[in-house]
Amino acid sequence: MTHRPTAGLVPRRSLLALAGGAALLAACSRNASASIDSVPTRALPSGAPPPGTKLAISIHTSQLQLAGSGLDKKLPFTVSGWPNLTAGPDVIQGFRAHSVDLASNAGIPPIQAEAIKVGARIVAVQTRDHPLYTFATAPGSGDAIASAADFRGRKIAFSQGQAQGVVVLRALKEAGLKNSDVSLVPLPSTQFLTALQSRQVDVAPLGEPTLTKYLGQYGKDGARGVTTDVVDLLTVLWAPTEVLNDDAKVAAIRSFVPLWAQGVVWAWEHTDEWVQRYYVEDQGVTAADGQRIVASQSQPRFPRSWDRAVAWEQETADLMAAGGFVPKIGAAGLFDRRFEGLASQAVPARYQVAS
Repeated sequence: MTHRPTAGLVPRRSLLALAGGAALLAACSRNASASIDSVPTRALPSGAPPPGTKLAISIHTSQLQLAGSGLDKKLPFTVSGWPNLTAGPDVIQGFRAHSVDLASNAGIPPIQAEAIKVGARIVAVQTRDHPLYTFATAPGSGDAIASAADFRGRKIAFSQGQAQGVVVLRALKEAGLKNSDVSLVPLPSTQFLTALQSRQVDVAPLGEPTLTKYLGQYGKDGARGVTTDVVDLLTVLWAPTEVLNDDAKVAAIRSFVPLWAQGVVWAWEHTDEWVQRYYVEDQGVTAADGQRIVASQSQPRFPRSWDRAVAWEQETADLMAAGGFVPKIGAAGLFDRRFEGLASQAVPARYQVAS
């Protein structure tokens, strides 16, 4: 059966819906009159943040890594909370609602924020060289969908404001397919599992450990994992522009970025402890699956220069704009390069890359 393409209906409607929802929060959120380009250019403060400085940090893995490694004792400020927001649209709303000062996401949420005029900037970069997402198929699909070329005519879960959305677009492009060759079903990534289980969609990009748990439950019913060469290059830390105009909070972020990078390295170097703490106790997968997931990952990399990250972000923004999902965006303006190199300088040379 050929499904009628809906790609043309997704971009503007879902973008406007997100923008409208954000606007409702503006009156009781951060200063909506602040310019989206109002990040100061003065040098970062070199000293410790003043007493009483607080940050709300939405990076759950860092919370566990810092606690497990003892690096949390080196924080020179108070973490007022660790909101567990992971989806880009949720983080954007957290920025608007003044409940998040610093978050971690892939490269697409900052593009989405810029598109709806939510001021925020990237303050740290980690890169990867392997695919982060696998395309899971719905129960009953069996071997009918064996590669991205088989996506033609299929219903694909699509979240334009998250990394998974760009992974879908890149996979289609690499398979020689146009967006109109498939049905893009607009959903937040938190609903991908339910959509697959109910066969609302035929395919959805899943990351670990969600993929392992899904295939463990539905593999016997014909669900499969379809791999591609699509790499989601960036993990970024980013903060609202209002926060970056607060010198005390900027000093706190400056002190946090090196500890964040060191926490990532600690998890890589203490596999058994990290698997138990995160995958088993926090995510509910078996130790064996946790070890397999970690073994499939590549060593952390922190670039000394952000040139490649900026170029990648521009390519992503152009891809989104070409599909009509966002207006044309200059990606260079999404980065606060005052923080460039802080993460790489904090880790051993083997975890550093030039760009």
